[in-house]
Amino acid sequence: MFAARLVAVSFSVFVLVYGGLSLAVSCGWRRFWLYNGKYPVRRSADLLFGLRLFPLLAAVAVTLAFTVPSFVLLEPRSIEESIGIAPLLLGLCGLMLAGFGVWNAARALKTASRAIRSWMSEAKLVESRGKVPVLRISRVVPALTAAGILTPRILMSGAAEFLLTEKELQTAVRHELAHVRRRDNLKKLLLQLVEFPGMAALEAAWLEATELAADDAAVFNAGEALDLAAALIKLSRLAPSELQVDLTAALVHSPAAVMNVRVERLLAWSEERRVPIRRGYSLWCAAGAALALVAAFAVTYGALLVRVHSATEWLVR
Repeated sequence: MFAARLVAVSFSVFVLVYGGLSLAVSCGWRRFWLYNGKYPVRRSADLLFGLRLFPLLAAVAVTLAFTVPSFVLLEPRSIEESIGIAPLLLGLCGLMLAGFGVWNAARALKTASRAIRSWMSEAKLVESRGKVPVLRISRVVPALTAAGILTPRILMSGAAEFLLTEKELQTAVRHELAHVRRRDNLKKLLLQLVEFPGMAALEAAWLEATELAADDAAVFNAGEALDLAAALIKLSRLAPSELQVDLTAALVHSPAAVMNVRVERLLAWSEERRVPIRRGYSLWCAAGAALALVAAFAVTYGALLVRVHSATEWLVR
């Protein structure tokens, strides 16, 4: 009975924290996004992704760092106490949420694997960019895409080779390499694990930011920016015959409005986008804040456990 109460209480706290923070993020992320518009787009993409995962990470931290220790240390094992209906229902919701996330990620992996195998049925190696092979596929679409998580590769159609000049093709391939370096397909898998109602707009904003960040990483001067813009325009004319596959990063798959933004940004390319982000001051601030937070928790951890246990006692009843 003690173990059953522990599981029920832990999942209940997880669901309450995760649901509350997810609701707060879904309602307030736009203000955060507007505030961070002054930062380089690659940093904004990282911040949006961190904001999307924040409810899950915070819920796991609260559950493992406070709920479980407080229950194990302060809950009497000899008392035969029944489990209330609230923790049972919340615990069931937590199990269903975890199960749905795993099922959703497994489904996305299976769909992507099936599509990639179909695309690579007659693939031929063109070149290798470091450890990332560039393969020519016989299909028209996807014209150019980064596929795979553990073993990433870049798939390029013969139509893309025919339509693009050598410079346009090289900048387009560098765009896909940027997705590989940033592990965007792995991030998409994590988003499948934490799918939650009301987060679609935030995830769409993150996807747009990842494309803009990859565009910036692919070009080093105004000429290359024009080459990538030309590649986007040419390949967008290839009518897709299938929906975009999750867990892949195609060069051309965004809505028309996003494609227009990408082309306009490339046409207005400036050297400032190549300036490295100065991280020294912000890293020192983050380190100092982390040390202060750890010190505060070390001093008050015992009292916090008592308060958390009191709250979970109320929840059980």
